[in-house]
Amino acid sequence: MKSLASFIMRGPSQAALVAATSALLSVMIPLFGVVAAAAVGLVTLRNGARSGALVALIATLGAGLFYGLVFGAPLLVLGVLLLFWVPIWGLALVLRYSRSLALTVEAASLLVMLGLVLVYAVIGDPAAFWTRLLELMREAALAAQPDGAMANAALFGELARWMTGAFAMALTFQVVLALFLARWWQAQLYNPGGFGEGFRAYRLHRPFALLALLVIAGWSLLRGPGLLADLALVAGVGLLLQGLAVVHQLRAQRGRGAGWLVLLYVLLVLLPQLAVVIACLGLLDVWVDIRARAARLPPTQR
Repeated sequence: MKSLASFIMRGPSQAALVAATSALLSVMIPLFGVVAAAAVGLVTLRNGARSGALVALIATLGAGLFYGLVFGAPLLVLGVLLLFWVPIWGLALVLRYSRSLALTVEAASLLVMLGLVLVYAVIGDPAAFWTRLLELMREAALAAQPDGAMANAALFGELARWMTGAFAMALTFQVVLALFLARWWQAQLYNPGGFGEGFRAYRLHRPFALLALLVIAGWSLLRGPGLLADLALVAGVGLLLQGLAVVHQLRAQRGRGAGWLVLLYVLLVLLPQLAVVIACLGLLDVWVDIRARAARLPPTQR
């Protein structure tokens, strides 16, 4: 990965090549979308706004040319530009000048939350949009299992109600992950160990945590999918990251190996419900500062 970061930093054409190629590969393997955005983020973090914008522009032209020749739809790449490259460019600038991972994640979350509010204000019921989009999938499922018509209809109807929040949460997570990858690359090249130190110090500001708490409380009262549920899912990304930062810092304070961190991430994949517990830990840390309290304990009690 360090060699890839070095290649990206050789110049705008190399960075654009990585961004455009990764964006094209993301059609088959979504993870490459993170790499594409991270390439733009790394150049922006290191060289500033103009260099990052130049890379995004060249990558958009290159990928658009490919889409035009192969699929006859060059404008498809504009979706990548608007959903990933422009946000990562702006957030990389926030991180470049603030040097705060937490502030940058808050900015990303608030941007997506604002987008959700606008979607509900303009469309009214986004579930209807997702229902139409999922109809082809439902028909394919019914063709494979005709006897499950009613069950399939209910399943896809419920899925459509949650799709807006799930998409918003996934978008937030993917942009933040790309930004973290860009910052990790930057640290590898110019400040070894800097990313780990910065992530272990990750700490949300209380106004954002209070907003998240109010949204989650409102969701718990109203229950079911809707605007508050979607906002809560997006806010939960920042809280989850804070919970993970607490775990990483406690591990560093105790001088433990990385094996149990690997186990934690494996469990997160196998048991996604664990993310709720870790997010609650992050919310608690905002108010009681678990890491600072643990640091004051004698080494034998940590």
